[in-house]
Amino acid sequence: MKNFINFTALIGLSVMLVACGSGKDGKSSRRIEKGPLPEQNVSGSVLNIAFDSTIDTLDQQKAVYASAFEIIGSLIDGLMQMGDDGSVKKAICEEEIVSPDGLSYTFKLRKDVFWSNGDPVTAHDFVYGWQRAVDPATESEYAFLMSDIAQVKNAGAIMAGQMEPNQLGVRAVDDYTFEVQLTVPVSFFDQLLYFCTFYPANQKFIEKMGESYATSPDTYLSNGAFILTDYKPNSKNFKLMKNTAYYDANSVKIAGLNYVSVQNGEDALRKYQSGQLDLVELDGEQVKTQKSNPDFKSIDSGFLYYVAFNLDNPIFKNINLRKAISLAVDRESIAEEIADGSIAAYACVPKGYTFSSTGSDFTPGSIEFPDVCSYNPSAAKKYYAAAQSELSRKTFEIEFLVADLDAQRIAARSIKRQVEALLPGIHINIKLVPKSERRKAMVAHKFEMGLTNWGPDYADPMTYLAMWVTGNDNNHGNYANPKYNALISNCTDGDLCTKPDERWLALKKAETMVMEDVAVMPVYQQCNADLIKPNVKGIAFHAVAINRIYKHATK
Repeated sequence: MKNFINFTALIGLSVMLVACGSGKDGKSSRRIEKGPLPEQNVSGSVLNIAFDSTIDTLDQQKAVYASAFEIIGSLIDGLMQMGDDGSVKKAICEEEIVSPDGLSYTFKLRKDVFWSNGDPVTAHDFVYGWQRAVDPATESEYAFLMSDIAQVKNAGAIMAGQMEPNQLGVRAVDDYTFEVQLTVPVSFFDQLLYFCTFYPANQKFIEKMGESYATSPDTYLSNGAFILTDYKPNSKNFKLMKNTAYYDANSVKIAGLNYVSVQNGEDALRKYQSGQLDLVELDGEQVKTQKSNPDFKSIDSGFLYYVAFNLDNPIFKNINLRKAISLAVDRESIAEEIADGSIAAYACVPKGYTFSSTGSDFTPGSIEFPDVCSYNPSAAKKYYAAAQSELSRKTFEIEFLVADLDAQRIAARSIKRQVEALLPGIHINIKLVPKSERRKAMVAHKFEMGLTNWGPDYADPMTYLAMWVTGNDNNHGNYANPKYNALISNCTDGDLCTKPDERWLALKKAETMVMEDVAVMPVYQQCNADLIKPNVKGIAFHAVAINRIYKHATK
């Protein structure tokens, strides 16, 4: 079925823009042409996508949710982009020059990339975007990628308020040459560059929009494969249209993306069967009934779902109670109940996505930590008795914070049922809240026990292990282990950062600390149960960073 997007025609113009005069700010004094504006009348096949998530923001430096990353990745290109095969491909970067010591990166930019208002994308946009990410005023939860992971010079000091954002180790050598200074070499630095936090930002436009930036098509700029045409905050219905002024527009075959709100798996299936949707994610009973459907695909999302314990809470300071709860849970049965292809998780780094130089999976198929993360009723009862004795109490009333989404409800109810049946005296009260509210409460450490998740931003164990460093925004339970902090530090900016084999072993040791301390309780590794129309091809699915990319999709 063909769908058409019709908008008021807008003729692409080419006008001249005079850049600011050269001075101490380093801006060029030469004249830069405005580019063609995207056409507003594009016909052709539109991909209709079921959407049941929440987008926190489309601001590239502030976004946190995977759902937002997917949309932003369609709207904005960075220096690099993820290839369909998962490899790193050049995007706005035309040439990359790395110094012999790995501390200096110089990126020569394409000169045919424009924002959707016609402004050229220049090195100054990258300088501003990166400075904006680390500026404490931005309150970017992913700013730690600049400091702790990418090791951009002075990023940590700026985030701590000890330096100004303009002291970040980045500069525009000229309009189309962007230079980055690192404090230590980072072997996976290029992988970070297709992540939203590292995207460029148009300073003049963003400052003009102020608080309204990224809240509507009129307050947003794109430079990527698609432009935003219909969007409101908190809405689950919105549209993207092909960007005809995109430098690689010939590779984009579909006219646009139409995200359609669905209430649950049943609603999604009904709309799919009626032809309203081309791509849906199912849950629960719908998965069971559709597994034999030729359109059915089980796709690894890379997301680890785990229980975080608030270690500031008196009862959860007791490791024996945490062990008892962990060992009382049959993760295999939970994965079966969820029924979307998800698998049981027994480690805080999921398996199948990050590998050593010799091809070894960081997390093998066997249960590595059976003493703290397996189904062992007798051991669970033993640890529970010890906890009761140490805490001088026989009963425990626990509030369990959970996002009000189908799979997470199933998992939470199963955990409650299993723990209460095996460990008499524990009563778990599930508190279902919107995803945004759940995250806000856990970031503020205002919870007792919570079911949360994390998807890998890059293919290295550090994307998970960095979370449990003391002070990290994603360390919801306030896990504090100085030995762990030192080990992670040594792997990021210490001696081990240039010794990949030794670093790998050290990261494994760090994971062992988190698991043996029962800082978190892994539950399941999510797969998405998708139905995809047979006439839809070319969607790239990834377990890392941006989960779905539509640039090469056809219908």
